Amino acid sequence: MRQHEERAAAELFEAVYPRLAGWCRRLVDDDGTAHEVAAEAFTRLWARWTRVEEPTGFLYVTAANLVRDHWRRTERERRALRRVSVEQSLHSRGEADDPSVRILVQSLPERLRNPVLLYYYADLPVREVAALLGRREGTVKADLHAARELLRARLEGHHDRIS
Repeated sequence: MRQHEERAAAELFEAVYPRLAGWCRRLVDDDGTAHEVAAEAFTRLWARWTRVEEPTGFLYVTAANLVRDHWRRTERERRALRRVSVEQSLHSRGEADDPSVRILVQSLPERLRNPVLLYYYADLPVREVAALLGRREGTVKADLHAARELLRARLEGHHDRIS
């Protein structure tokens, strides 16, 4: 950045950051997360400084997208925690004869375990699982199918042994 651009950027930061962080704080209900979102919005602005016509609007739209991502991530974490809580409560009620889903999933080969964790526990769509694992969507679908079949076979084998 040139000196006049740096000065303009510093002035924008001083003028907008407190309002932006406060706005984010009301949305995410956490000071640390609000400041992370506001700072990330400014970081993304700096990367495009010369191409952004309306910096304040860019900051608020970017922050809104980051907040939405935060909400989604938080909701996935809550759902995963609820699943774990339900699983633990079932396991702690004396169902020790029945293998827990967690133990069965942990016993899967890594190639199958990672897609299962991301798809079923993190609630990510197949597209995102594929992107995160660097695989094709069809491969992820096949891995999920193989994992389900393997888990089904292990559960049936366990129930046959108890009967």
